Amino acid sequence: MEELNAEQQKTLLRLARKTIADKLGADCENYEFDFSDAVYKEKCGAFVTIHIKGNLRGCIGYIEGVRPIPDTIREMALSSAFRDPRFAPLTSAEFKKIDIEISILSPIMKVENIEDIVIGRDGLIISKGYNRGLLLPQVPVEQKWDRETFLTHTCFKAGLQGDTWKKPGVEIEKFSAQVFSEKELELV
Repeated sequence: MEELNAEQQKTLLRLARKTIADKLGADCENYEFDFSDAVYKEKCGAFVTIHIKGNLRGCIGYIEGVRPIPDTIREMALSSAFRDPRFAPLTSAEFKKIDIEISILSPIMKVENIEDIVIGRDGLIISKGYNRGLLLPQVPVEQKWDRETFLTHTCFKAGLQGDTWKKPGVEIEKFSAQVFSEKELELV
């Protein structure tokens, strides 16, 4: 998939915000959306992350593409705001304080050697049996983790012991993501 340009990024961020506002019945600028660019027809994994004052408030996404990007962003914006099991549903009072971030994922690749994992570029998926955990590429940067700490926390996210990544029968996969936010693009 081609990289989204700044205008396409802003369009998707505005779409996420408007989708959440409409569900809450909150005031939001009424945007006209044009999804005629070919990139919007692509199907790829995507996550919508919501922060309030730098603190995580919701994050849900698809690992792989199942629907065109605008449809995925609408669905994940609602899921992040109202269905993340770690948080109560977003309220109207919180809405004005949120900062939305979107991560558009590349195809997933198997990791043959952990030395191939690059902090800041790669997100990780660790799977063993029915357990599967994913952390986005920005997480180890934000947390100031090294590669091994990143692997350990991805195991925790999968509900596994931290050193499970070293054991046989574990699948480690990586992906990259184009990450952009309202804050970075000065939309909030």
